[in-house]
Amino acid sequence: MIRSVVTDASGPTEKKGRAHKEALPPTAGGVAPVAIGALAGLSHEFRTPLNGVLGLARLLEATPLTGEQRSYVDALRESGEHLLELVNQMLDFARLGASAIEVRSEDVALEGLLSGICELMAPRATEKHLEIGWWIAPGLGRIRGDEGRLRQILLNYVGNAIKFTRDGGVLVSVAPAGPGRIRFSVCDTGPGVSESERERIFEPFIQTDPQVDGIQLGGAGLGLAIVRSLGIAMQGVVGVGPAPGGGAEFWLEIPAPRAGGAPGRNLLRRKIGVVSPNPVVCEAAMRQVASRGGEGVAATGMEDLPVDAEVLLLDHALGLQAPPDDRPSIILLSPEDRSLIDDYRARGFAGYLIKPLRPSSLAERVLAASGGRRRVERVDDRIAPAVAPGLRVLLVEDHSINALLATAMLNRESCVVDHAPDGPEALAAIALCEYDLILMDMRMPGMTGPETAQEIRAQGVMTPIVALTANSDEDDRRTCLAAGMDEFLVKPLSAEALRRILSRVVGGWDAPTGRRRSA
Repeated sequence: MIRSVVTDASGPTEKKGRAHKEALPPTAGGVAPVAIGALAGLSHEFRTPLNGVLGLARLLEATPLTGEQRSYVDALRESGEHLLELVNQMLDFARLGASAIEVRSEDVALEGLLSGICELMAPRATEKHLEIGWWIAPGLGRIRGDEGRLRQILLNYVGNAIKFTRDGGVLVSVAPAGPGRIRFSVCDTGPGVSESERERIFEPFIQTDPQVDGIQLGGAGLGLAIVRSLGIAMQGVVGVGPAPGGGAEFWLEIPAPRAGGAPGRNLLRRKIGVVSPNPVVCEAAMRQVASRGGEGVAATGMEDLPVDAEVLLLDHALGLQAPPDDRPSIILLSPEDRSLIDDYRARGFAGYLIKPLRPSSLAERVLAASGGRRRVERVDDRIAPAVAPGLRVLLVEDHSINALLATAMLNRESCVVDHAPDGPEALAAIALCEYDLILMDMRMPGMTGPETAQEIRAQGVMTPIVALTANSDEDDRRTCLAAGMDEFLVKPLSAEALRRILSRVVGGWDAPTGRRRSA
């Protein structure tokens, strides 16, 4: 049986029980906890040098390279990322089979969940010239559920969608599925899944059509088996079917009571035109307009420009030199196009929005452009320049190559970095200096990251501590929080994720336990 432990985040009591009468795959069930511990240690030994390889490959990508050299580095990075994914899936699958799956009941802000997932995966989509977007059905705000498990499932779905999609993109959504139930959906414009394979695809070690355009994509066939186990533990159902317009739709339906927090309908009775050659951008924008009470009208080219829309959202991919008419026009840009903002304003565009779109920003910019509010000058955080000059960071990392990678990324953000290779040296550094941020490796020989964090908190130091971990699962996150850490970053580090943490520190840090150390 798949065993689930349901924990209410509002109190210490636990409610235990089985989710469904669904047998674990024999390859996962009955794995002894001691074997899981050994596997976790062994996987760490795999991942430590592998993270070093990936980190150096990313640093090398940022240097001047010939076309031939760049192709070699790209192949190195892609192969390493594939191997890292296999190692992570093997460990996750074994863990799920060895013990009860803990399922929390807590408030989940759907907008934060979906925007975080899509913005995290956007760079990977951009590398393949794909778009990624999301929307939430009108009237939905917060639900009761397990945010970590939901994130794990959706990241798996989105990662697969990007992997198997060549053109178009990926659309993530959430909508009601009956009284007290919610349906999460990830649609892509890829090759789809044949009807005969739709049930088998969630079985462990099963692959279906592992080639796209003749390219062998590989994989252990464990990601969707993990998704099914998590879905069952949440008393839900997972599945796959055809997506509207082609491709595949992977979905999760769970019982999830609503917890209020639905956004306002500040675009009521407003008609917004959306023009983009990409159907994912059009659909996401129209749905987000609808979630705020407005009406979206889409077109894939300027020849079909909506004539009765009062504001136009126009994709940079259209290659426009100027707004098409006197109506306020807002340009849609990727973060990589940030240098074009001033140029577009000089050409007469009323503003910009960064993809993947956020409904709150969309409504704000539309109201500003149409005269409903004063001009919005706030810069989207995804294109903001470095905001951490002079920030003092203590990096606690035992692996020299990973330390080199993290130090280089922090230096690019103008941080002042001290490096401690282990827990005792970190404690010694903290006794001498006051830091704005501590980045802490989870698994170090001798004194581990959580043990070091506990000692730091015991000394009364409340500097934000962010764990560096090779695992992206919810168990590691909870271990971090229980030890007094405030957040975690998954290795190999990405510049976008690191910038988000640094921005929070500069802004004063808003984590429940993290605050600046008193002088």
